[in-house]
Amino acid sequence: MFDPHRIAVSGISDLAPYEPGLPLEEIERKYGITNAVKLASNENPLGPSPLAQEILDRGLDVSMYPDGSGWRLTQALAEFHDVEANQITLGNGSNEVLDLVARVFVNPGDSGVISEHSFVVFRLALAYVQAELKIVEAVDYGHDLDAMADAVDDRTKIMYIANPNNPTGTWSRSSALKKLMETVPDNVIVLVDEAYSEYCTDPEYPNCIKWLGTYPNLVVSRTFSKIFGLAGLRIGYSVSSSKIADLMNRVRAPFNTNSVGQAAALASLKDQEHAKKSCMLNQSQMKVLHTGLQKLGFKTSGTAGNFVVVEINEPASSAWEKLLKRGVIVRPLTSYGMPNHFRVTVGTSSQNARALKEFQILA
Repeated sequence: MFDPHRIAVSGISDLAPYEPGLPLEEIERKYGITNAVKLASNENPLGPSPLAQEILDRGLDVSMYPDGSGWRLTQALAEFHDVEANQITLGNGSNEVLDLVARVFVNPGDSGVISEHSFVVFRLALAYVQAELKIVEAVDYGHDLDAMADAVDDRTKIMYIANPNNPTGTWSRSSALKKLMETVPDNVIVLVDEAYSEYCTDPEYPNCIKWLGTYPNLVVSRTFSKIFGLAGLRIGYSVSSSKIADLMNRVRAPFNTNSVGQAAALASLKDQEHAKKSCMLNQSQMKVLHTGLQKLGFKTSGTAGNFVVVEINEPASSAWEKLLKRGVIVRPLTSYGMPNHFRVTVGTSSQNARALKEFQILA
């Protein structure tokens, strides 16, 4: 009898697939409820920029293939970040960029270094290329950069750092990251994922794109899925040296970003006021969530993203079902080694009030 597991690439059968946040429609259909709120996937509750929405409302001709190079968007990103266009690699979300880097630089048997409790896609990207996974123990749920540097050996080809980190929201200061970059040999690619960078306003938070001239082995990934509110259109990108970008663009699939996504991302980039408005809402409503959850007796962690991490008094897997039945979708962190924790996206005032009301059943 044919068994595809026998001929699959080694290790693939043992992987757990990535589990996205559940759709609202699925929860409402399953439990027979209405007006559920989704606070599980760190989407911008304000949605896209009005300029991007105009693009979506107007519609585009989708009968023809998109610009495979994403020329207009690439030029705009280069101008926005003050880099050359040949330093940009567009991705189907930043997830694809994380995967591309591993495919370009990591051979089977090489090793990659990540932090405990870090973004699950890092593990998946390394598993796909059959690399040894070196997981460095976290400190207060955050990256121990000194220990990660010490974990590098002769077989290490890549290190993934999320700053801020998903799902814990911890972040690394400029001085700590620079120390790591000075320590790690330049034959090791260091990818810094800055998917939530626009939400972090602390002056000690680094914009690593500005470091590319100093560290040729640095790759920085960004996305339009978070503060720009375009999660459904899947537009991400990386900024690196032109030599790294050239290699990544050779591996990148043809037409990996679509016409509508490119146009909406270009419009979003021009509307920085919407991004500022989204950041301000996030800052004010994050305080509401922290305060409300703490009043209910839960421990919360301050984060630099657009989500709050909350520790409850029972396994999150069972508590999750209770919240789903009441129309609140959050993300349990069991698969991240945090069995009693939820990640709760910061929503609008009404969404957060609804979540706090339903969390009372867990207090």
